[in-house]
Amino acid sequence: MDLGNLASLRYFLPELLLVSGTLAIILIDLVITEKSRLGDIALIFAAGALLLIGLEPHSSGAWLFHRMIVLDSFAVFFRALIALAGVVAVWMSIGSAEVRNVQEGEYYTVLLASTLGMFLMATSANLLMAYLSLEFVSLTSYILTGILKHNRRSQEAALKYLIYGGVASATMIYGMSWIYGLAGSLDFNIINRALFATPHVPALTVFTALVLILAGFGYKVASVPFHMWAPDVYEGAPIPVTTFLAIGSKAAGFALLTRFFYPAISQLTTDGNWQALKGVEWPQLLLYICAITMTLGNLAALQQDNMKRMLAYSSIAQAGYALMGFVLLSNDGIRAMLVYLFAYYLMDAGAFLVVMMVANATGREDLGAYRGLAARGGVVPAIALTVFLLSLTGIPATIGFIGKFYVFAAAIQQRFYVLAVIGILNSVVSLYYYMRPVRAMFLESPEDDAPQFNSELWNYGLMGVLAVATIVLGLYPPPVIAFASRSLHFFTGAV
Repeated sequence: MDLGNLASLRYFLPELLLVSGTLAIILIDLVITEKSRLGDIALIFAAGALLLIGLEPHSSGAWLFHRMIVLDSFAVFFRALIALAGVVAVWMSIGSAEVRNVQEGEYYTVLLASTLGMFLMATSANLLMAYLSLEFVSLTSYILTGILKHNRRSQEAALKYLIYGGVASATMIYGMSWIYGLAGSLDFNIINRALFATPHVPALTVFTALVLILAGFGYKVASVPFHMWAPDVYEGAPIPVTTFLAIGSKAAGFALLTRFFYPAISQLTTDGNWQALKGVEWPQLLLYICAITMTLGNLAALQQDNMKRMLAYSSIAQAGYALMGFVLLSNDGIRAMLVYLFAYYLMDAGAFLVVMMVANATGREDLGAYRGLAARGGVVPAIALTVFLLSLTGIPATIGFIGKFYVFAAAIQQRFYVLAVIGILNSVVSLYYYMRPVRAMFLESPEDDAPQFNSELWNYGLMGVLAVATIVLGLYPPPVIAFASRSLHFFTGAV
């Protein structure tokens, strides 16, 4: 289906609800004095958007708004994942000591608007929409990162984020202009037909354009060499914003990356594999990027004493693991990537939540704040953080093990043996720095001036849900695998 503007609205209800929520918070902020209620309102709209995604009418696929965005099962998966990220970010914000000191009306408005932009990234079917949605998400992310106006670290992080983002954006749009010049269209589907119908494609020109575009997409998923912003931004931003960038922004980046490099630049063969444009060896380039990303992320995390910074480098490494499925040029690889991204959502959101709870109680984010946490009344958060860190390592009986098993198995199935070995070795290396907080919490004595741990029941509720899901879905993963398998369809207009 190729729907016009009015007909498209039926399939655009989650996005319209987020727009309504953004406007509602702006108006309500003008009249209420109890600003903490704005978080509850934002949570209702974020959860409502997630519910509407689940209730959407079944469709084999459609182009909306005259082929600007596309709705298919692949889009449904990422919109659901991004909506979940939005719910967690708002929930954490309500329980965050940092967010209580900011202008909450502006904060929740920008947070919902950024979620809307990520939805559009995941459904873009046109280079113009891809660029505009990515830029919109970037601009709102800069604001959220620097929302702590009197915190020098937050302001510095926002400035660095802006500089890196501006360079990546300019590089990306320059590459997009090359693709437009070659194909004569901004539409992903028409670009695909034009490139594969050309007898003698200028391979070097196309490859150069893809490298330039990769600067923007790679910056969004924090892959090497476009990762340099992540540690400073993750450390400087409020912890709920860091969580939102780590899981929501990364998911949107992978959605756009996959939608462009697969149905726009590659062709699906009858055996379920994908064929890249002849002479344009972007899979080989991304294979090296994948290996370097996971290795650099893990090695850099070894020496980190700040938990947010450690998890930032861990996030870079996790992007490398997810890229393993992406570079395989097969539906099995994409399925593995989807499973891994869902697993990453649960374990990374949980880890950042416990970091926020400790920061609320102690005012600190360094490893010293975790010494003797179990003995200071924080045994439940200590156990939960252990579960999340073990899952990030890939220990059996956790969802992280299922995610890594699928990406490693897909790599071995496609005979990428060296890549699989590199991934396994990196998982072994990561065990060292993931276990440092565990040792501090259970085996080390508290510091002399360490306060007794206290946290609100609100945060315990979300922590319990994430911890239980990490274990239950690790022991019984079929729902996640089935959801990922149903999400492999890219709508291209073919019947």
